[in-house]
Amino acid sequence: MRRKPFARVVAGVAVALTLSATLAACGKSKEVSGSAAGEGAKNVTIGVVQGWADDQVVTELWRQVLAKKGYHVTVRNISDAGPMYTGLAGGDLDLYLDAWLPKTHKAYIDKYHSQLEDLGIWYDQATLDITVPAYVKDVNSIADLKGKGSEFGGKIVGIEPGAGEMKATKETIQGYGLSDYTLQTSSTTAMLSALKSAYASKKPIVVTLWRPHWAYSQYELKDLTDPKGLMGAKEKVHTYGHKGFASSHRELAGWLKNFRMTDAQMASLENAALNKGTSVEAGVTNWMRANADFVEKMTA
Repeated sequence: MRRKPFARVVAGVAVALTLSATLAACGKSKEVSGSAAGEGAKNVTIGVVQGWADDQVVTELWRQVLAKKGYHVTVRNISDAGPMYTGLAGGDLDLYLDAWLPKTHKAYIDKYHSQLEDLGIWYDQATLDITVPAYVKDVNSIADLKGKGSEFGGKIVGIEPGAGEMKATKETIQGYGLSDYTLQTSSTTAMLSALKSAYASKKPIVVTLWRPHWAYSQYELKDLTDPKGLMGAKEKVHTYGHKGFASSHRELAGWLKNFRMTDAQMASLENAALNKGTSVEAGVTNWMRANADFVEKMTA
């Protein structure tokens, strides 16, 4: 269950926080921030996709770390991956901490590569998955879904239409001949709500999910094996900046290039932020206190 809302990121004393449902037409924010403002390297705008747990908590972690280092950070909520990359390429955003490669976000990186720069890999165990609750006993691989569409309402519950996982899932449905299913476009929040409801009544459901994600700590879930490899192998999560970011933010770029999180660290951060704290901000703060050595090394 998602016990805490994802978007409760509250500004600190030294932090400028701007939330918006979308980056409208990828235009400039009313609040000028980041290197484009010409106010020095300690102004940074970070984009975060609404409802993407790993993105949300890692962004909040860096927000708090940078605030303690005297940075003025604007966190801007974006509706989907498409406008995120458009804003980053155009310089409206300085950073995006959740670029999945080589497959999930490949189309965006290919499109905007000349306007972006890779600032390093911080997580290397990411996977895209087609997932069912563990109580669904007769389905263990994606191939097992074939012919069972009626059991699952004829749908695979997806997330935002611009997410790379949706493209991979469409290819997977075609590749496994799952003609009795349609891919339901919704949002991460709606997908999780559907999972919560089905799980509570022990009804069959199949969803698009990914690791790392806090849902695995809340439910007994089963990622379906993918004999054809159509969902892709393990991916790496990169930080991307707009072109020229590293030269205008040398100190921060150096910290980001050295930043790494293990699977266990990421799981504990998500759990603390999304399931244990009174808010995402409070949960991350508590995690930082419990992992002071790790936090100190982030800016060493």
